[in-house]
Amino acid sequence: MSACRVPRRLTSRRRLALLAAGAAAASLTLSACGDGASGGSAQTRFVQGKNGIDTVKKDERQPAPDLSGETTTGKKLDVAAYKGKVVILNVWGSWCGPCIAEAPNFAKVANDTKSKGVQFIGINTRDSQKSQATSFEEEHKVPYPSLFDPTGRLMLRFPKGSLNPQSIPSTIAIDRQGKIAARSIGPLAENELRKMIAPLLAEK
Repeated sequence: MSACRVPRRLTSRRRLALLAAGAAAASLTLSACGDGASGGSAQTRFVQGKNGIDTVKKDERQPAPDLSGETTTGKKLDVAAYKGKVVILNVWGSWCGPCIAEAPNFAKVANDTKSKGVQFIGINTRDSQKSQATSFEEEHKVPYPSLFDPTGRLMLRFPKGSLNPQSIPSTIAIDRQGKIAARSIGPLAENELRKMIAPLLAEK
């Protein structure tokens, strides 16, 4: 599926903010709504799966960064509060075609796995208004909260050499100990998403 583009309906001030964030993001090989490099550094030690899901051995995982702030509905959220659960982070934008395509898959799997100790959390980015994000969530019946991150600052918090988000959409899996365990770049089918979650639920 082709990469989507950042929407043009932004104010001059917002464009400047996005340009600043974009420049910083470039230093971390983060690309907005496109394919990024699949690797981090020699320190990453991840295994690139045939299904496009990169994974890290349990004893080599890095802690997830501070991912906290305000949600698209104006509530406070801290990802660290869900330690003890498997957390699935999905980076998305309402303007992103691949994000629209994968939204039903995420809604279904989130509902199916909630009782098993899986918490889905979105990171909405490059939307200039919260209303754009909430309209998307309502239309696609998204059952979980999303942090509102219009300039991509949260994505820049991932540690160097970790499995960090490098495109929109990207999906990051965090294990029960709060460590980064897996990553997928690009949209995910339902079966791929389930394959990403299953090994983490099986861990002791």
